[in-house]
Amino acid sequence: MVTEHQKVRLAREQVAALTGFYVHLIVYVLVISLLFAINAAARDGGWWVQWALVGWGLGLGLHAAIVFGKIPNLVRRWQLRKIRQLSTKM
Repeated sequence: MVTEHQKVRLAREQVAALTGFYVHLIVYVLVISLLFAINAAARDGGWWVQWALVGWGLGLGLHAAIVFGKIPNLVRRWQLRKIRQLSTKM
């Protein structure tokens, strides 16, 4: 059974994860916009901004999948294993 204290702790962890994702998303949009403007202003004929958009976008997509529960078991199992490992060393 999950205690009230555990529910609050889990809720705080989820809020922290959501906050981290939204910060990541905002930084992504701002930086990609800036890179797009730089690429457009360079007028060298080559477009390179799409590589940053796709590469970083894949990372952002993975971050979203983790935060919004598409692959939570993998991350959660790793976290629990690390907590046990570190707590035994203390």
